[in-house]
Amino acid sequence: MRRALRWLMAVCVVVATSAAAQAADLRPLVQALGSGGYSGTEKALAQLSEAGDPAAVPVIEALQAGDLYVRKADGTVVIARKAGDAFALTDPLTRAALGDAPAAAIEKIRINNSLRRAISASLGALTLMSPDASVRRSAADAVFKSRDASALETLSAAIAKEQDKGVRAAMEQARAAILLTGEAASKMTDADIQSATDTLTARGDRDALVLLNMVAGSGASDVTKKLAAAAVSTLEQKLAFWAALQNLWYGLSLGSVLLLAAIGLAVTFGVMGVINMAHGEMVMIGAYTTFLVQEFFRAHAPGLFDLSILVALPAAFLVSGGVGIVIERSVIRWLYGRPLETLLATWGLSLALQQAVRSIFGPTNREVGAPSWMSGAFELGGLTITYGRLWIVIFAFTVFAALLVALKRTWFGLSIRAVTQNRPMANAMGIRTARVDALTFGLGSGIAGLAGVALSQIDNVSPNLGQGYILDSFMVVVFGGVGNLWGTLVGALTLGTMNKFLEPYAGAVLGKILVLIFIILFIQRRPRGLFALKGRAVEA
Repeated sequence: MRRALRWLMAVCVVVATSAAAQAADLRPLVQALGSGGYSGTEKALAQLSEAGDPAAVPVIEALQAGDLYVRKADGTVVIARKAGDAFALTDPLTRAALGDAPAAAIEKIRINNSLRRAISASLGALTLMSPDASVRRSAADAVFKSRDASALETLSAAIAKEQDKGVRAAMEQARAAILLTGEAASKMTDADIQSATDTLTARGDRDALVLLNMVAGSGASDVTKKLAAAAVSTLEQKLAFWAALQNLWYGLSLGSVLLLAAIGLAVTFGVMGVINMAHGEMVMIGAYTTFLVQEFFRAHAPGLFDLSILVALPAAFLVSGGVGIVIERSVIRWLYGRPLETLLATWGLSLALQQAVRSIFGPTNREVGAPSWMSGAFELGGLTITYGRLWIVIFAFTVFAALLVALKRTWFGLSIRAVTQNRPMANAMGIRTARVDALTFGLGSGIAGLAGVALSQIDNVSPNLGQGYILDSFMVVVFGGVGNLWGTLVGALTLGTMNKFLEPYAGAVLGKILVLIFIILFIQRRPRGLFALKGRAVEA
């Protein structure tokens, strides 16, 4: 037992002595940070970084945070943090408490933009050996951006020890960046240059492209410039491929939003032949229902906020559907067979609903939060996919599939199809067509309410929310074929993708105008859209 204690004390003494010696080695360099102005601080910082001692990391972090001061009485560099009316002082290397001091007794070591960049590079180099993989990854990224040649030796040692494949790849990319842009480039063999350019090409992002372009246009050797130019060409093709896929994803995402907004319109337009200009307001009512549900959860069950969106879905369907049935029973039923009057009446209803919401909730945007499982994004190859958009795409296709099943497998769906194909015959067979009309209008409005729940996650919830989608919804329905759900699906995805592929070249507004011109030309050839449906509306 005594022997063990003696060994323990000996180890403690050795560790303490080692730490003290380490601090003693760094002490002059730390003291130099507080002398010589910006240039003197930068020079001392470079020497501190070259020492490669992890004990310097807290000192540099304090300098970066603005906590490093000089004590005026003896010129000692200390860490000072506000503690009441005074500052609590600690030793930057040993972290020993040095008592309190008034603000007048210390002077802050100031930094400028050049020093901030140097600090980031130094921290990157010194934290390459951190036991935390995420810290090492951040350090490698910092070295890649700074391309600080003084970090090359530390970086090589870190690569030799690194076990994590992702971190090791980031470190190798940082080393390739230093080798190609520093003085070492002139001493590299052709094989080394090829290896470095391949490493940067494998990184495959715009940072690597910018760096390779810089090397290709620099005063490097002809071999280096030639290999860098070849790598630029390869990387540009790779980035163009992923950019096309990213646009395709954006198009699919926009198409799913258009599908949600238009599918209810397709049902009412196809069955009843009613041009409902208030359809966008049904979307808006669904979004405001989501806002009210979330306000309830915030007030009474904040711990269950992630479930609020699931409660908002049926609530929005019922509220928007109920408003739709009231509109059909009170206004639209008296205007069947008079499309111009129906259009004007629903337009007037649209304005009335907007003003009513504006009077109740105010004209400003309302905050609708996203649950945690819809927040954030993930990388898939060169694609960046947000969880919110991904869930909306899944939700849109789920609603579409559920509506198909309802129309094909239920009595209500059979009645809707019968009324759509031949209203007098359906009436003669005992189907109460007036009731089917009301329920169909309610169904279309309810689906618009579901669209409002989805849109509340990606758009501003305001009285004008629905107006932004009503024109696109009509374009989708006309292009796909009035009353045809599959046509609506194809139309929404086609127009969404066209918009996203045109936007980079023509801009958002001109892109939408070009899509509109395309639809006008298209319906000259196919007046009934992509998938024509025989029914009362199109035969009238």
